[in-house]
Amino acid sequence: MTAIGLVAHDEKKAAMVAWVTAHRAALSAFRIFSTGTTGGRIREACPELDVTPLKSGPLGGDQQLGAMIAEARLSALVFFIDPLSPHPHDVDIKALIRIAALNDIPLAINRASADLVLAGLKA
Repeated sequence: MTAIGLVAHDEKKAAMVAWVTAHRAALSAFRIFSTGTTGGRIREACPELDVTPLKSGPLGGDQQLGAMIAEARLSALVFFIDPLSPHPHDVDIKALIRIAALNDIPLAINRASADLVLAGLKA
């Protein structure tokens, strides 16, 4: 089963849950790994999905996803970024984006690009 990573900054968590809920049928074909709070909210909204929450992003969840990408265990990353808020763990965020780019996996940073990535994975 193909696995994808889902992450959302605090101000984008509701948007991530709404996106997952809207695409729950398509996402049921994937194993989902997500940072702690985001994963918990997704599991609450869509308990039928195969969601594995990792640690919270600032506590190492971003790095866990990065390691999974480096080990070729994730096929795509959807990271709803809040570009208007400062993030104390910005270095971890940049490292996660860098490892996704380095490993040439699809990376979505908003709803529009997430729709395209999901459509590509289904194809």
